[in-house]
Amino acid sequence: MLVAAAVCPCPPLLVPDVAAGAASELDAARAACTDALGVLAAARPDRLVVVGPADESGRGPHAEGTRGSFRGFGVDLSVCLGAASDTDTDTDSVGGGKGAPRRVLPPSLAVAAWLLERVGWSDAPIEGLGVGEPLAPERCIQAGRNIAAGAERVALLVMGDASACRTLKAPGYFDERAAPFDAEVARALGTADVAALRALDADLAYELKAAGRAPWQVLAGAAEGAGLGGTVLYEDAPYGVGYVVASWS
Repeated sequence: MLVAAAVCPCPPLLVPDVAAGAASELDAARAACTDALGVLAAARPDRLVVVGPADESGRGPHAEGTRGSFRGFGVDLSVCLGAASDTDTDTDSVGGGKGAPRRVLPPSLAVAAWLLERVGWSDAPIEGLGVGEPLAPERCIQAGRNIAAGAERVALLVMGDASACRTLKAPGYFDERAAPFDAEVARALGTADVAALRALDADLAYELKAAGRAPWQVLAGAAEGAGLGGTVLYEDAPYGVGYVVASWS
């Protein structure tokens, strides 16, 4: 059963080493993420599942100890999802067989790993799940139900950005639909409105480059019947991209 959730944005710029001289611009977002992770720890979960958007190579499960890095963003910084393993290979990788190379975290889960390392997370075992943008809403929701059924007390750390079309200089250029879309997402996340998250338009989210749509719908599936309440801890659109931090408990 889902006992708590934290929703955080996933830009690599959250990591100060990546942001470099612009690091201070996201200080408030980082502080809000820390507060959201505190809510997860206070819920005393048996298991923490980190969900984030991923391209094809990063989709699917990621075991505790999976490593990631920010070298692709020009920074020699590595992270680990939870406790590091004793080996850099998996002995039972799905489809890989004994001794298969360990998978690498997609950027969204690498940011999550950095956030968890930052707070010294040791409150529960961790596993990750990378979800693809094309994943249909009903499959996202079912994935969330499966997660919630996997342990008596499950917590979710859900990574994902809202639209990338809030300004002319945004990655997706300006789209007048972006601000209303982001406002509805923030409202739904801030009130733990499961039905509204479930009803998010996947096609519109794709057009607005909202990478969080699929992870949020995984959250919606996991939260069915949990009776959680939500609070928005941060909402802004630096760089023309919508970022929301919320906690559910």
